Amino acid sequence: MFPTTPEEARAWKPIVRRVALHHQVLAVARTRIEGAWAAYIAPVPGMNHDDEEDEVLRHGSKLLEDVAIALFPIFQDIPYAR
Repeated sequence: MFPTTPEEARAWKPIVRRVALHHQVLAVARTRIEGAWAAYIAPVPGMNHDDEEDEVLRHGSKLLEDVAIALFPIFQDIPYAR
């Protein structure tokens, strides 16, 4: 899941998951190359969540760890980024 060699790091792609809490509120989680993950939340236009998730990752508010784990339990065994 996370790179351990320079070659793997060059080819590494993060895992991104999202949850729509409302059609205009999106929570997005992404793994980070150092072996952690973080989740963010933001209001969105609600027109196309595929297009809107990057904006949430760039400008959203970081979720508290316990809230992030509740929304994205798939990541619970990975450290949450501080």
